[in-house]
Amino acid sequence: MQTSSDRHEYPAHWEADVVLRDGGTARIRPITEEDADRLVSFYEQVSDESKYYRFFAPYPRLSAKDVHRFTHHDFVDRVGLAALIGDEFIATVRYDRVGAHGLPASHPSDEAEVAFLVQDAHQGRGVASALLEHIAAVARERGIRRFTAEVLPANTRMIKVFTDAGYTQKRSFEDGVVRLEFDIEPTDRSLAVQRAREQRAEARSVRRLLEPGSVAVVGVGRAPQGVGRSILGHLRAAGFPGPLYAVNRAFGEDRAWIDGVPAHRSVRDIGRPVDLAVIAVPAEQVPEVVAECGAHGVQGLVVVSAGYAESGPEGRERQRALVRQARAHGMRIIGPNAFGIINTAPGVRLNASLAPAMPRPGRIGLFTQSGAIGVALLSRLHRRGGGVTGVTGVSTFVSAGNRADVSGNDVLQYWYDDPDTDVVLMYLETIGNPRKFTRLARRTAAVKPLVVVQGAAPQGHAVRTTRLPHATVSALLRQAGVIRVDTITELVDTGLLLARQPLPQGPRVAILGNSESLGVLAYDRCLAEGLRPKPPHDLTTAATAEDFRAALAQALADDTTDAVIVTAIPAVGEGAAEDAALAEALRSAAEAVPGKPVLVVHVELGGLAEALSAAASTGPAAGAPAPAPSDAAPTPSTRPPTPAPEPPHVPAPGLPAPGAETHPGTDTHPVTDPRLGTRLIPAYPAAERAVRALAEAVRYGQWRRDAADPGKVPEYDDIDEQGAAALIDRLLAPGKAVTLDTEDTCALLAHYGVPVQRALPAPTPDAAAEAARTLGYPVALKATAPHLRHRADLGGVRLDLADEDQLRRAYAELTDLFGQPMEVRPVVQAMVPRGVDTVVRAVIDPAAGAVLSFGLAGAPSQLLDDMAHRLVPVTDREATSMIRSIRTAPLLFGWRGSAPVDTAALEELLLRVSRLIDDHPEVVALTLEPVVVAPRGVSVLGAGVRLAPPPARDDLGPRTLPLY
Repeated sequence: MQTSSDRHEYPAHWEADVVLRDGGTARIRPITEEDADRLVSFYEQVSDESKYYRFFAPYPRLSAKDVHRFTHHDFVDRVGLAALIGDEFIATVRYDRVGAHGLPASHPSDEAEVAFLVQDAHQGRGVASALLEHIAAVARERGIRRFTAEVLPANTRMIKVFTDAGYTQKRSFEDGVVRLEFDIEPTDRSLAVQRAREQRAEARSVRRLLEPGSVAVVGVGRAPQGVGRSILGHLRAAGFPGPLYAVNRAFGEDRAWIDGVPAHRSVRDIGRPVDLAVIAVPAEQVPEVVAECGAHGVQGLVVVSAGYAESGPEGRERQRALVRQARAHGMRIIGPNAFGIINTAPGVRLNASLAPAMPRPGRIGLFTQSGAIGVALLSRLHRRGGGVTGVTGVSTFVSAGNRADVSGNDVLQYWYDDPDTDVVLMYLETIGNPRKFTRLARRTAAVKPLVVVQGAAPQGHAVRTTRLPHATVSALLRQAGVIRVDTITELVDTGLLLARQPLPQGPRVAILGNSESLGVLAYDRCLAEGLRPKPPHDLTTAATAEDFRAALAQALADDTTDAVIVTAIPAVGEGAAEDAALAEALRSAAEAVPGKPVLVVHVELGGLAEALSAAASTGPAAGAPAPAPSDAAPTPSTRPPTPAPEPPHVPAPGLPAPGAETHPGTDTHPVTDPRLGTRLIPAYPAAERAVRALAEAVRYGQWRRDAADPGKVPEYDDIDEQGAAALIDRLLAPGKAVTLDTEDTCALLAHYGVPVQRALPAPTPDAAAEAARTLGYPVALKATAPHLRHRADLGGVRLDLADEDQLRRAYAELTDLFGQPMEVRPVVQAMVPRGVDTVVRAVIDPAAGAVLSFGLAGAPSQLLDDMAHRLVPVTDREATSMIRSIRTAPLLFGWRGSAPVDTAALEELLLRVSRLIDDHPEVVALTLEPVVVAPRGVSVLGAGVRLAPPPARDDLGPRTLPLY
């Protein structure tokens, strides 16, 4: 927050890039006195009707006095914001603080009048809604809590902006004007509206990249080799149905075609609209190309050019400039240093990437920051795509490279409601906005599985690093519904199972097959993964396909079975016919009981894997020729050749026709491939890989069931959020962190109903005696020196001192053992009811976001790391599970005859701390230790709080893109 000394300076932190409703971008920033010409130009482009709605009278032009008033602000009582595309205003908003009678006022008045004006050409793009979010956030920062607005009844669009915002409103009609009054404190409804708009806008911005109507490749070389020429060939080979254009400023005037595609020296020379430009020129030439694309109205860019953040500080600055330039034209960027994007949808068939072959169409969405990992994932999915009833492929693929603009969060917004994607696989090197990622992950995982591998960030990238252990980060992501795996092999294994099979309803697993050894291996791995396997059913090596079918049908029909693992080894001498018969037998049995997952573990002697994928293949026809490069005009009609149609798919015998309905949101998750119409049985070459994938599916299925009733973040009447904010504002100096002293710590916690037991300093024995008389006996004497704090095992804590004699003896013993009082730092504290000592911590982690942690004090948490962690905000159900999830939890519930403690009071304490951290991101670290949980009530005996300016990017304010 700003202090009185700098409130009138230009508030640079109000600047933001936003995504508009149609997927384009705009920049929001404060209006300054240098904007006079821009304001006049903007006003001249607004229609007379819009001017009338703004000023309630004909107002053809702004006077010099108007221009001065609308461009000179104190950024406290009078604030103006503008939305810009390029260097031009497209909309403005302002507030003026007013008093009780609507006259200009200053602090402490908490009401302001707000007014908008949007250029007619940009109305309907959601500009006013975005400006309202930002001006409301600015007003709250300046102590304003309520907006008023006067609108003509005919100005229905502006009335709708206010009424749809989700704030609690009062409406009146007087003298022919609609008067609106509304509090601007965020509500559940306003936050839901904001996030719904965010999802639609960001999804639309990604859709414009993944579903273009036309594509230009900039940097198509004249020689057959080269990145640009390769990408153009991949687009043609994939059968992209829209217009393609090749661009290279080195083309001669006589060149009209290259590889059957119209050739141009500049994007400006293309006489038709271009939706997507793929840029493959040296980094120093990219700014000129981006400028041309922006002037031509290109909607999005894929920049495969290297030489940016991966190359060092100079490249990082070049990358920032690239993002600023693109957003100034309303464009979004994938890259730079990107591998490219792929969309296998039949109406799109886009391969704007360096992948030489289009992957199989399917239901899996892939995101990776690394091009090399992207290649590996596509390759493994291609090899592993086979199943008992067909193949599984990719819906869309995004390799974001340096992730300068479009990130995994944006693509998650797209996949959330993409009807062609049922499972999401992500390889992440960094999480740029952890709070937002966990929020989007939780929402996505509620309807579609999300499997993530998090790798190390490349050298030279400016990324956030976590201070939490790997296991803790994994646990936090799992709480958001993320299926966290360690390798890309596990990523593919788990993704294929979730894309092909229903979610298991529990951990009970039946194992059957013709190999006793494979069955035992699967059984042991199930136990190790926390599943509940039944003894393997050995069919012997003499089992026929019919024996497999009957055994699988029986296992699936058993109500005490949630999933089945089939192990299979082919007999020596068996051929393709036997393999096909086994595949058909397993398929028919699984089809009869569609609600339970089936997995196959196979040992391949030659033909089984092929049989498992040959039932239905969507791969390209064998021997299909690739398009031959050509510089000549394609036909006498000067039209480029029409791409060959995709080979028709012929379903396997007995399968439904393509396009069968799917229901990815149900608990059983019967994911289907619309090109196959049925679920597929995945095959694994090793038992441990199959079991690990199944265990992840079981855990995810349980999370889905729990997420159906996640609980709520409770409200407490005695929480004083504004009082805490005022205290933080007073204590936190701009740009500096501070560790609060005991008095301020207790005051801050008291605003959230968390009392801390007083601890009075005792620098002398007499001071200790006086403190004890103040608090009342019995008391505790504690050494608070850093090396002795919370170390009862060293003798630095003396309890139940009943009188002054005992207190003075204890004081002498402490100083004899540990040194002078100034070294020991003794304090006196009143005794509290005996119970279990626990510790509560909260921290803002750079990579994970706000985290609440709980465990037993002392050895369990320090030596064994027996701590539970939850992402903030914590719900009541999460607080309950948090307490019960630590290994030492039995000590809280009456272990070995001890008295159970008040876990309800402990849950309330956790929820109050969670609220404090969630409401005030300036609280970057908090520790309560020890927290004594007695049979009735809890007592906080020690507390520490650290404040710091909130992270530059969080998930609490208005919609905004990361700034560069």
